[in-house]
Amino acid sequence: MPKILIKTSKEIERIRDCGMLVAETLARAGEICKAGITTQEIDDFVKEFTLKNGAIPACLGYKGFPKSVCTSVNEVVTHGIPGAYELKDGDIINIDITSILNGYHADISETFFVGKPKPNAEELVNTAKECLYEGIRVCNLPNARFSDIGAIISGIAEEHGFSVVKDYCGHGIGRAFHEDPLVLHYRQRLPGPKIEPGMVFTIEPMINEGIYKTKTLSDGWTAVTTDGKLSAQWEHTVAMTSHGLEILTLVS
Repeated sequence: MPKILIKTSKEIERIRDCGMLVAETLARAGEICKAGITTQEIDDFVKEFTLKNGAIPACLGYKGFPKSVCTSVNEVVTHGIPGAYELKDGDIINIDITSILNGYHADISETFFVGKPKPNAEELVNTAKECLYEGIRVCNLPNARFSDIGAIISGIAEEHGFSVVKDYCGHGIGRAFHEDPLVLHYRQRLPGPKIEPGMVFTIEPMINEGIYKTKTLSDGWTAVTTDGKLSAQWEHTVAMTSHGLEILTLVS
């Protein structure tokens, strides 16, 4: 059984402060996702904005990751490294931002359209968003468990003919970037731990247009779909409080 850290109200407040910052950072980064912009320019903006607001880009140097943000385009599932790639009309791009403010982390991501989306891409991205918010909603049901999150996400993805990535998952978060528990987004045979007040974690389903399998490229980070089809992801950092689940990564 994982040792899940229970946060105090003060700790949740600190994570919420960081959450508001990463939410604003993400919204501003999404505004510059236009054809002709390089993923490096997105990284430059995120790094500068984060530092200007007194925070630290958590990704930069984390286990050797070379940039301040993950930019995952089209078939890239996660951990895309910003660089010279120029966004093109019809691309989809997931921007995944984690910052550290006053010693606490918050994590958020969203998949944006570049120009006019293709019909299959639009359905995929909207499905990934629905998976996130339904995964959040189920946490407020009586006696909810972490395994309920994966069950509802799997059902939604399958209903649309998509698949759920199994190689990556959500996680507890706080003073550390990654804490227990693992938040799996697919069905499990056994019930997971109960979701209790004071638990802070991410829900971040990655939904593939084709099969769920991924592979990591030679850079050691960039994970792509094995069939070359599209992948989309949405993510929030959330906290279970005595009043129910609260999304901490919202713009104030």
